[in-house]
Amino acid sequence: MRNITVSVDEETHRLARIRAAELDTSVSALVRTFLRNLVRAPAERAGSASRVVETERERSRRIREEVLDDIRATRGGFKASDNVSRAELHERRALR
Repeated sequence: MRNITVSVDEETHRLARIRAAELDTSVSALVRTFLRNLVRAPAERAGSASRVVETERERSRRIREEVLDDIRATRGGFKASDNVSRAELHERRALR
C-alpha cells in the first residue's frame, strides 16, 4: 500500500474527522474509499449514487457478509446437526 499526502484547510480537516468518527472509521479510510470509487470503471459506478462513504447500514451488511464468508470458508458453514437439543440448551442454562 502506498502513502500519499493531502493538504486541506482546518475546517475541512475538522469536519472530516467528525464524519469519520460518525462512521467509526478514519479520515485515511474515507479518502481511500473516495479514491477507490473515483477510479472504478464507469460501468461499476453507473448503478450507484455519488455517495463515497458507506452508511452504517452498508458497513454492517458488509461486515456481516465478511464474517459469514469467513465462517463458511473455515468451518464449513452452519449445519442443522450442529444445533443443540432443547433439553441440552436448558441443561446448560441450569449449570450457570
